[in-house]
Amino acid sequence: MCYILNIESSSTNCSISLAHKGIVVSIKEKNDENYSHSTKLHSFIKEVLKESHVSINELSAVAVSKGPGSYTGLRIGVAAAKGLCYALDIPLISLPTLLILSKQVKIKKGLIVPVLDARRDEVYSAVYDFNYNLIQKEKPEIIIEDSFKEMLSSFKLHFTGSGQEKCERLIKKNLNLNFSNNDNFPSSKEMGNLSYEKFINSNFEDLAYFEPAYLKNFTLNK
Repeated sequence: MCYILNIESSSTNCSISLAHKGIVVSIKEKNDENYSHSTKLHSFIKEVLKESHVSINELSAVAVSKGPGSYTGLRIGVAAAKGLCYALDIPLISLPTLLILSKQVKIKKGLIVPVLDARRDEVYSAVYDFNYNLIQKEKPEIIIEDSFKEMLSSFKLHFTGSGQEKCERLIKKNLNLNFSNNDNFPSSKEMGNLSYEKFINSNFEDLAYFEPAYLKNFTLNK
């Protein structure tokens, strides 16, 4: 049947979806600045399964957003995903958080720049083309006036994510800068096709050794 449970917990948005052959059939999510993931995540899993009339034993795999993002959120999401995979003896799939976020932008030309707030003047960023091919790998980046200068000379850059405000404030004004003007957060809504593609290609993680991609060392309250 190929039901895949998708878990996105890298930000304040706790998001769970169930997808059948890449199509999301049920989703529950809540954006809470207090990070209610530990209390909401497992109840959301039960709700999407019940709503879809699917037994947990019918799951073919679990997919999880692997980061970067909130240390606490990522740990909770990955722990839940690994626990389910161990208990059900099914594979674990991981997806880059910034790729998930980039899927919210639909363009025919230019580049997509997903950015997540990383405190102070820093963001987690990556760059994708309009077909979601990775152009610049994810990294923590301090935003300055000349950030993305070379790309801006040739491409229109479409920003998305919670780091937009500081990018718009700090980067030198340019006609090739485009901001969505709202704080988008990664959502499991965009994980369906991505996780299914990895599933059919048997692109799975090693349950014993998989860890989130934090990109930065742990800091208190993050």
